[in-house]
Amino acid sequence: MIKIAILQMQSGTDPAANLGVLRDAIGQAAAGGAVMLFTPEMSGLLDQQRSRAAGNIHPEQDDPVLAGVRDAARAHGIWVAIGSLAVEAGPGGGGGQNEGCWANRAFVIDDKGEIAARYDKLHMFDVDLADGESWRESNAYRPGDEVVTVETPVGRLGLTICYDIRFPAIFDALGRAGCDVIAIPAAFTAPTGKAHWHVLQRARAIEASAYVVAAAQVGRHDDGRTTYGHSMVVDPWGETLLDLGGEKTALGFATIDPERIASVRRQLPSLANRRRIAK
Repeated sequence: MIKIAILQMQSGTDPAANLGVLRDAIGQAAAGGAVMLFTPEMSGLLDQQRSRAAGNIHPEQDDPVLAGVRDAARAHGIWVAIGSLAVEAGPGGGGGQNEGCWANRAFVIDDKGEIAARYDKLHMFDVDLADGESWRESNAYRPGDEVVTVETPVGRLGLTICYDIRFPAIFDALGRAGCDVIAIPAAFTAPTGKAHWHVLQRARAIEASAYVVAAAQVGRHDDGRTTYGHSMVVDPWGETLLDLGGEKTALGFATIDPERIASVRRQLPSLANRRRIAK
């Protein structure tokens, strides 16, 4: 059995304050016996006012939140899956006011503080919701172009971010890659969360025969948005092992059982039986 920790945050517009929360969680996770901590999408900065956010977004090598998390991971001897940070990515084809010059990037940090993997969010959240909310992530962020997995203490970890959950192809690829755990960090809106969050998390775990760890943002944020919360851990059979609710920030713990993965894959060998469908 492998113990993990999952952080439910209410990130705001001050990266230093967000880093303080992350440092505390890293220490608590290590003290609680976890080998790895999972954090939400946009752990370092959650700010929809892009003119203001621009002053807090830096190249990866200069990002103070990333540097602080690396230091804390090293100090406490724990791996950290940073759900994502906003970082400069250079000019691109976003087409908006920032020309897609930022990346929504996940990081996996090892227990020595080194970057073990990076993943840029593949699918941009460009939607108009029925309640009037409108989002155009591609105006500022450049999408990634590859699926990423990495070997960690919890097994082979597949990386996704938030809106990726609605695109089965990436999870098909992660299943074919033999992932034991898939991270789905998020800042899900409240309306879409109420409708789809739980069922999508369980479905992705079932179809990949893997654990899903979904660290989420929660509550009312500095920039005015409200996120759904309900950070979750789901096992390969689709059973919910942990749900941190939708009301407050929290640090939770769960266990990953490698034998559970093997058992489910023996009972339902859907990954082995999967066929490619001709177009």
